Amino acid sequence: MLQIIEQVKDQLPLYESDTFICGPDNNCQGCPKKLLELVDTELTYWESAIERGVTPNFDEITRFGKLCKNVRRGLVRNNLIQA
Repeated sequence: MLQIIEQVKDQLPLYESDTFICGPDNNCQGCPKKLLELVDTELTYWESAIERGVTPNFDEITRFGKLCKNVRRGLVRNNLIQA
């Protein structure tokens, strides 16, 4: 899980101000700000849980990975990151 968290931090623009804007002509396909806030919430939760000694099970790791993959796809659709 820690490796996934590091990859997400490296690949998604979680804290960059230009990702918190609407797409061209306000034609967003999923709100980038809300998508990134959702990932940030999960990241914060898992970092805290791991520090407390909680070990995620396979289903939780899979769910988190799927969430990040779908958010990344949404950011690509909004031309905020490249495929």
